[in-house]
Amino acid sequence: MKAILMTQTGGPELLTLADIPEPTITEPTQIKVRLKAAGINPVDTKLRRRGVFYDNALPAVLGCDGAGVVVETGSAVGKFKVGDNVWYCHGGLGGDQGNYAEYNVLDERWVAHMPKTISFEEAAAGPLVLITAWGALYDRARLQESNTALIHAGAGGVGHVAIQLARLHGAKVITTVGTDNKVALTRSWGADEVINYRDQDFVEAVNRLTDGRGAEVVLESVGPEVFERSINCTAYFGTIVTLLEIGNASLKEARLRNLRIGFELMLTPQLRKLNVGHDLQVDMLNQCGKWIDQGKLKIHVGKTFALAEAAQAHALIEEGHVTGKLVLKID
Repeated sequence: MKAILMTQTGGPELLTLADIPEPTITEPTQIKVRLKAAGINPVDTKLRRRGVFYDNALPAVLGCDGAGVVVETGSAVGKFKVGDNVWYCHGGLGGDQGNYAEYNVLDERWVAHMPKTISFEEAAAGPLVLITAWGALYDRARLQESNTALIHAGAGGVGHVAIQLARLHGAKVITTVGTDNKVALTRSWGADEVINYRDQDFVEAVNRLTDGRGAEVVLESVGPEVFERSINCTAYFGTIVTLLEIGNASLKEARLRNLRIGFELMLTPQLRKLNVGHDLQVDMLNQCGKWIDQGKLKIHVGKTFALAEAAQAHALIEEGHVTGKLVLKID
């Protein structure tokens, strides 16, 4: 089958289209999926540049997000049958095969039935960011209907669904963007207030918009500097959740404000090979799928690429100007 191989660490040009053996079912609870699309996430580019999570795992097929059609099932599979459309987040970390390929084989416990009203490209763009935003807002931050949520990078992959999930929970949403053209986009997804951080100080703006109170919940996905500055516009006794490491950020003000600090990494069950967590993630996808089919939640695909164009897609995402998600369309 055709797949994109990472053979060494470095720039996007090192991703190459190759013929590799088609995966086969080896366990009774596995399914084989004919992939129609694969989502591209920032973690893919970091793994390509810095190295995968496992030793001696190269060459590797990247890509955590996949959507496609079930073409074969193991003898003990109970949830799926041949012909089912599915979406999932699994593989692509240097251990199990990723989804920049024509086929994948994985245990059914990681997989959900695809929403009926969207394309394979939209479905492939969804799982990692939906599970991440859900975990950050609903589980780590315990978002309440009365809360104001500050969501950084609102036009990005996690940000654009986090805005919608926060609004579905009844919260008011303030978001940050870096260009004026992203203002209308984030408003269309439900943001109440949009701050262009290049034009104004987001800390001052958030405190002004909340009458000095600050946001009860902050979702940070930019880096240590933004994390540390965000503390100053998080409400006393509030919560700040980050998707990244915080480096040497000072927590003095966070302590004085009595803040709850959380970390969200939806890859933990897969990375640590846990026997828990995958069921909750599938439940999240099932509920998000219902909201999608009801027209309450949208996945924004900024651009699609052919499988052979994976290097171009990586180069674009590393430029930092992408809205929503980039997707590989696998014919």
